[in-house]
Amino acid sequence: MPDLANNPYLTPEEYLEGEPLAKEKHEYVDGVTYAMNSSSEKHNRVTGNVAFHFRTATRGKRCGAYMADMKLRLVEQNIFYYPDVMLACNPDDDHPLYKTQPCILVEVLSPSTAATDHREKWHAYRNLPSLKAYLMVDSEIRRAEFYQRDDAGIWHGHTLLEDQVLSVDCGEINIALSLDDLYEDVRVPAV
Repeated sequence: MPDLANNPYLTPEEYLEGEPLAKEKHEYVDGVTYAMNSSSEKHNRVTGNVAFHFRTATRGKRCGAYMADMKLRLVEQNIFYYPDVMLACNPDDDHPLYKTQPCILVEVLSPSTAATDHREKWHAYRNLPSLKAYLMVDSEIRRAEFYQRDDAGIWHGHTLLEDQVLSVDCGEINIALSLDDLYEDVRVPAV
């Protein structure tokens, strides 16, 4: 059984074998594993709010809403990440440990992860053909940024404003989120 914490390089198969037995979760980037930090109460509440809206929209549908423990596999880049929330709607994307074709990815930003979520993960995520939106929600202030792909395949970055709703069509469902949805019962200062 591979030791995720002390092995300098793992194959994807070794990572998948060892990850369920590890004491902490690890993301995997081209053979190297990185232990994940625990999250704050605010981070957890924001993640739960997004997952609640995704799960409500997917009830009785083919789409699946996944929170924190479902891995995203980026095959071409040899990466496994744990997005905070993921929506996947392709019934052929049926691996029990990871998904490869999400429609929406959400990362809840914390001081220790914001830079990685903005740069490294965005750089990797935008190459997913199935992805229609990437949402980054700050856990410390009332601010959400998102990238959305238009019909021509061009990505556009935006900040979600108080009077706006992010709307994403994922086949048989449409997800709509406002700042009030994201921050329900979460006390953070306004921007």
